Amino acid sequence: MNKAPFIFFVCWYFLSSTLALGQILDTQEASANIIVRGDGLNETQSVDIYASDTIEREVIISVPSGRIEEVLSSVAGFQQFRRSDSRSSNPSAQGVTLRALGGNATSRALVTLDGVPLADPFFGYIPLSAIDPNQLSSVRVTRGGGSGPFGAGALAGTIELKSADVSALGPFGGSLIANDRGDTEGSFYLAEEIGAGFGVINGRWDRGQGFFTTPEDQRVSATSRASFDSWAVGIRGAIGAAPGIELQVSGRAFRDERTLRFIDADSVSEGQDISLRLVGRGDWQFDLLSYLQTRNFSNVIISSTRFVQVLDQRNTPSTGFGGKLEIRPPMVQNQNLRLGIDYRFSDGELQEEAYSAFTGSLREKRRAGGRNSNFGIFADADWRIGAVTINGGLRTDYTKITSGFYRALSSDNILIREDVAEDRSNWKLSWRSGISYAANSALRFRAAAYTGIRLPTLNELYRPFVIFPVVTQANSELKNESLRGFEMGVDFKASPILDVSFTAYDNRVKNAIANVTIGENLRQRQNLPAIDARGGELMVKAAINRLSVHGSISYTDAKVDGRDASLILDGNRPPQTPRWAASGQVTWSPYDRLRLALLLRHIGDQFEDDQENDRLGSATTFGLSADFQALDNLKFIIRAENVFQEKVVTRFSRGAIDLGNPRTVWVGFRFGF
Repeated sequence: MNKAPFIFFVCWYFLSSTLALGQILDTQEASANIIVRGDGLNETQSVDIYASDTIEREVIISVPSGRIEEVLSSVAGFQQFRRSDSRSSNPSAQGVTLRALGGNATSRALVTLDGVPLADPFFGYIPLSAIDPNQLSSVRVTRGGGSGPFGAGALAGTIELKSADVSALGPFGGSLIANDRGDTEGSFYLAEEIGAGFGVINGRWDRGQGFFTTPEDQRVSATSRASFDSWAVGIRGAIGAAPGIELQVSGRAFRDERTLRFIDADSVSEGQDISLRLVGRGDWQFDLLSYLQTRNFSNVIISSTRFVQVLDQRNTPSTGFGGKLEIRPPMVQNQNLRLGIDYRFSDGELQEEAYSAFTGSLREKRRAGGRNSNFGIFADADWRIGAVTINGGLRTDYTKITSGFYRALSSDNILIREDVAEDRSNWKLSWRSGISYAANSALRFRAAAYTGIRLPTLNELYRPFVIFPVVTQANSELKNESLRGFEMGVDFKASPILDVSFTAYDNRVKNAIANVTIGENLRQRQNLPAIDARGGELMVKAAINRLSVHGSISYTDAKVDGRDASLILDGNRPPQTPRWAASGQVTWSPYDRLRLALLLRHIGDQFEDDQENDRLGSATTFGLSADFQALDNLKFIIRAENVFQEKVVTRFSRGAIDLGNPRTVWVGFRFGF
């Protein structure tokens, strides 16, 4: 059943009700003095202690690709599992992490949109193609910091996306842009202030034939372009429910279709989200959030030797729901206390059929799935004493992994194999603490230590997968990952001209989940004893007259701590983990109606596999963007990706290569009223 119309109707109902209530409350506005912001509670004083960076809207909407992953790449330490963006990668490989703590396709960073976690309930990937940067007002990235008040899953840090409100968007607008291959991107929004609240409706549709990810000398008659066809719609509203209290509602739906490498190697991902949020900004502040997610994924695997279907992962329905309650009681000046609980539940099932590459006949019918959940209780406190700010927090999590199974049937429904995983649960205590010292108005020193946890995803526990001919087995006995880390940093801010931040860190992930080689063309998800990651991050922001700069450099020395069965991996660098990465964006407005941007990305060499057999070389790309305000309500846009046609290898396995985006030029317009 396609749930998108139903979810969209529910969201529209909530929005209509919200706006109607807003009109009613508007009559009370003068007496009640209701102010609606449409976001969560303010940041606390501890934000100055942990390594963080905020990307403003001007930078967000200027990236040449128009993709959220390129926006995030400007942050030191940001890492995708693969180098390709969401237009030319399998959705299930779109995991994101920070500080080179990757190594598999699952996200080790917690990504939220207006407080709602975005990770797929089954796979743990982030639906990057469903996020329109034009609809965001800011992005805040906190590297490290442990789980704390954010929730389990914030192992490597937190990426908080914030939607733009009416003041940032205007009442009506959109864009239409096409590239030199004939690919198109279109978006729109409607935003209206109604009473003491507002409502926003937005949509985006991207489609095109894409480019050949396969090098010309490796193409065959079955080789396909990375074609894509994706859309996303969203509804969001906020009203003042009472003085100092506001109600927020949002709904989203998306669908992403793509073909990768071979004809008929098609994948489809789709999802629907709805959330309700009640925020109180009085003496007793509170943030109450609840959400529901439905997802599905399908994927066809084509043999790389015979070019016929060998696996049809035809259906992977999953559901996630949860919520969070945070309370901030009134405190004396320069003190903050955060108390709260959060919960997340995931349920999903894989349904796939395996076919013979020689006869085309059905060989097996497979089912696999389970449930996991996390319940957390946290307390976090800040104290500011003169130039010193101190933070301390405790968190305890109760995790459950239940109902796990794997079942294989023959083509005539005879049971071949059935595995039933043992239910398990445990409590885990984590903590964070830090201190910062403001030497003067421009210079700040900081230090922090922290721990955190991440549950294995249903995908890691129960779903085997194939990137032909390599098979990766699931492992229902995977343990929770746990992190221990500490960092020291210095921030220099001569506002608004110069903002420089440097952080040195040491992180250790115990029981790190990795795809471990156990035989020829055979891997299994296993817990490594640990991954150690040490490094440094430099962030620079500068603004002089009409010129601004936003740049970052990161270095990470990440190594596997291997023992016993994993001793052969000891000292190896985790897969997909570069030592060096850098990003820089220069924006120049020579006059009011013209804005130019130059973007540089560098990523160092990295390995495809755990045994360091297949190396992906370093790559440096340049992008350009320009927008010209031709009329008050109309801008012309020119964007160029990979201007110098750099060869970016995104996959290198057994001699087979996939490439990233070639030089691409976009032309179009953006309008707003």
